Amino acid sequence: MLEQINKNTFEEKIKDGVKFIAFTTDWCGYCKKQKPILEEISEKDIWIGEVNGDDNPELVYKYGIDGFPAFLLFKEGKLIGKFSGYRDKYNLLNTLLEYLK
Repeated sequence: MLEQINKNTFEEKIKDGVKFIAFTTDWCGYCKKQKPILEEISEKDIWIGEVNGDDNPELVYKYGIDGFPAFLLFKEGKLIGKFSGYRDKYNLLNTLLEYLK
């Protein structure tokens, strides 16, 4: 299950462990296509937080998000990876693994 997070819960959620954050919007066609893949992956013991970019412009600005969907990967609260654009399941998992090496 994707966990909805916002500007008020973001810092608390990323501070421990490895956290994968997806920035999406309701109007983005690629975001809608990406969501079922994120939900499937999140059922496999991978924690995924979802941030609605329209509702949280402060976070979009802070992390320099310039397109949706966008993805951030944190380890112990530090940003270790950032990428954007629709990814199929295998491409998404391979990209995550590259950042975690």
